[in-house]
Amino acid sequence: MKARDELAALFGNIVAEAGELITAMQPSDSGARRKADGSPVCRADLEAEALILARLAAVMPGVAVFAEESFAPARVGGVPERCLLVDPLDGTREYLAGHSDFTVNIALIEAGDPVVGAICAPGRHQVYVGGATAFAAELAADGTLPGDALQPIATRAVPDAGLHALASRSHMNPQTEHWLLQGGVAALDRVGSSLKFCLIARGHADVYPRLAPTMEWDTAAGHAILNAAGGCVLAPNGSPLRYGKQDAGFKNAGFIAWGRKPIG
Repeated sequence: MKARDELAALFGNIVAEAGELITAMQPSDSGARRKADGSPVCRADLEAEALILARLAAVMPGVAVFAEESFAPARVGGVPERCLLVDPLDGTREYLAGHSDFTVNIALIEAGDPVVGAICAPGRHQVYVGGATAFAAELAADGTLPGDALQPIATRAVPDAGLHALASRSHMNPQTEHWLLQGGVAALDRVGSSLKFCLIARGHADVYPRLAPTMEWDTAAGHAILNAAGGCVLAPNGSPLRYGKQDAGFKNAGFIAWGRKPIG
């Protein structure tokens, strides 16, 4: 358990370094283009990923890494029980639009479960990590993660007023809208990127439904942090969300992230 928290802190330093690299760039000079799937990619995505891959090779040599910008399905020969998932810039649309809710994400997967995760929200000067315990920290003025900055965080019990839900700023579909209308939601905020998992982990909200496809690297780090904070992430059928789904192209069909496991 201690080793997981120590690894989470190491990942926290890496995402903080990548976050500082991203914020040193100007979105207006991003070299943005569209990928084959229509999603944007820019220089910050690529340079942050290169930095993260170099740091992970030193921290966890020999462990397979599946990272968004270098992912090539044809080169995946199999998914080992232990692997890393990396999204170097989740919320590229938010970053390019000048919003603060974009993130850097690293997760360690073991036998399909996210067991360690780290997320940096550079625009908010925050880092979140989770291993056996979940922590949050404010970044120093130079963008680094101070050694004594990590403070434990935990999810909250659902308030009497009802669920405070979070939903994507840029992605919404009829199934998610229907869930929000039927789910006993008292308040709703629209937030970009994996930051939504972090806000639930620190007790600022209660649920995040996403009944539309995402990629595993979009969710794994936030999932690990939320688990460590007392929450869970479930597939639409109520089973735990799993990782390493090679046959599905590393895609999630949908999920609901909860601050506290639903009863019944």
